Amino acid sequence: MSTNSEWPEGAAPPPSLAPISESVAPAPAENPPWSGWDVLRIALLMFVLPFIVLPVIGLFVAKIFYPHAPLDSVLKKPWLALSTQLGLYLVVLVYMVMFVEGKFHQRFWTAIRWISPRRYWPALVVLGVAMVSLQGLERFFRLPQHVPMEDFLSTPLMAILTGVFAITLGPLMEELFFRGFLYPVIARRTGVAAAVLATSVAFGFIHAAQLAFAWGLVLIIFVVGLVLTLVRAKTGSVAASFVVHVTYNTTLVIMGAIASRHGLK
Repeated sequence: MSTNSEWPEGAAPPPSLAPISESVAPAPAENPPWSGWDVLRIALLMFVLPFIVLPVIGLFVAKIFYPHAPLDSVLKKPWLALSTQLGLYLVVLVYMVMFVEGKFHQRFWTAIRWISPRRYWPALVVLGVAMVSLQGLERFFRLPQHVPMEDFLSTPLMAILTGVFAITLGPLMEELFFRGFLYPVIARRTGVAAAVLATSVAFGFIHAAQLAFAWGLVLIIFVVGLVLTLVRAKTGSVAASFVVHVTYNTTLVIMGAIASRHGLK
């Protein structure tokens, strides 16, 4: 019997059989090109810079439109805060894209893992709607009489503008930062479980001021952030967590509009 490893002339060799471990590619590890310092810089632009820019813009607005009003009252106007945040978010979004593509020479949406959830987006929509049930936990907590977020719903126009912001640029920027930039940096250093927890805590913390630091309301937002980050970790897609986030916010906006129209608030 021939020991020649070569096959007879003209005979096709059998197809190579790759090991099972190689035929099923594992999910790629979280290893973004940016560092924790880069994420911190973006965090400062998103969450600290508004406290510096808002008084400056408010000063100009007060001189032009409210010359006889105290500056404090002008700064408390919801439309000023909302428009300032909108403008800054657009600036930060441009910075994010230029930073990733300019420094690392990678496509922004690819680097951020914006992967279209084509097969499972209906399940993500259902999850986003189901998360609204978390609002039922409010009955178990002692809530403050006034929450700063309510100021953005003080007039029909402000309610509409706030609602549009809540289902468009707001969740987009939050997902890009928390699930796009922050989560993979933490996961690379500490692992998925710690990264999910840390990202969710940070997500709840940045909403605390809007909720008058009511720990019960912040806890609900933490759970929302936990679900969103778990979706990001499970699917490896920021677009997937964005779908859940937008669906959740949209459902809240619709329910709020219906409640206001029927005098339930």
